[in-house]
Amino acid sequence: MVSTLKAKFLSTLTLLTALLLCALGAPVETEVTDILAGDSSGEEEDVVTHGLLSASPFWGLILGATARHQKEFEEEFKSEMTYYYLDNYRFPAIPAGCPTSNFSKEACLKRLAEGLNTYMVLLMYVEQEYPNNAIVMEIKPYNIRLINLIKEKMKNPRLVTNMTSSQQEKLLSDLNNPIPFERKMTAHCILRQFHNFLRDGIVAVRKRERGRTSRVMKPNLHFFTALKN
Repeated sequence: MVSTLKAKFLSTLTLLTALLLCALGAPVETEVTDILAGDSSGEEEDVVTHGLLSASPFWGLILGATARHQKEFEEEFKSEMTYYYLDNYRFPAIPAGCPTSNFSKEACLKRLAEGLNTYMVLLMYVEQEYPNNAIVMEIKPYNIRLINLIKEKMKNPRLVTNMTSSQQEKLLSDLNNPIPFERKMTAHCILRQFHNFLRDGIVAVRKRERGRTSRVMKPNLHFFTALKN
């Protein structure tokens, strides 16, 4: 029963986050709600998904924030270009995501943790171009906690490598551009690609955890009813 209550609390927290963003007028993308919903159906799923990485509310907290980026971009550039122009824009060292197949869960988690670490550096570039950006300030602490959670789920978290200070400096230097427009496009592209990375990441994790949940026995409702009585 405790496990069920905890799982319901996490699910409720994620839902309340999305509702709060909507109440504030934030254009939370429909895809975020769909992704976080996954294949969940009914109370049985609450029991099964408890403790799974894909059930963590941090995914929703970050994706809910990065979903607001589209509105920021469109307000800045008006009708000069569409938001999805960023999908064709590239910058150095885009972190590779977790493939949908031919990748173990451990290797997938390692890639996600290292990718999120790289994005922590890339977000520094966004802050340089857009100081005190609300989205960046909101997602950074959640991103750190998600990285730590992913490593907790790994069998050997020591395999996760962080960028050295010299590597971070080189990456930021490679991103620099004397043309202001290009710098802005790079900053916006980082936020767009970060959203895509998280979106694809939770799908990849859920797929690998699905095998585990399918082996969990269905709870005996008569047993719980007897306990209540």
